[in-house]
Amino acid sequence: MKSLARADGGSTAHGLVGKAMKTLKIGLFSIIALAWGCSVSVAADPLAIKSGETVLLSTVYWVVNCHSMLKGPMTVEILEGPPEITAAIVERDVVPHTSDCAKSVKGGLLNLTAAADVKTKIHSEIVLRVKYPTEDGVRQKSFIIDAVVVP
Repeated sequence: MKSLARADGGSTAHGLVGKAMKTLKIGLFSIIALAWGCSVSVAADPLAIKSGETVLLSTVYWVVNCHSMLKGPMTVEILEGPPEITAAIVERDVVPHTSDCAKSVKGGLLNLTAAADVKTKIHSEIVLRVKYPTEDGVRQKSFIIDAVVVP
């Protein structure tokens, strides 16, 4: 089988193998994360938030075999991001569809809120850390969001 040459000196066959390996790694990461029972979200496009607006980022929960492992309230902290953005978890029962569960479990909604007094457009990466107090100890998950806040 003849391999096609590319302008950068590589071959198309090697490029396809690299893409397949990248897809395999992402797929394996998703399977591992789902086996742990946490939700996984990856946003490719920036999240747009208007001044004073609150947006739902994700449902958050920790399950094993469709049973909640949470012992107390989850917390979220912003590790990096503009001061005009706040994050909060609203506790409520959620259905963990990513774990193929049909019934709701203890969890919450992860929300971002932009301050009401934003005067200029802000484009920033926001790094969040959610802490889950489980029966096996405190677990953590990070979210990295590319966000645009507009007045």
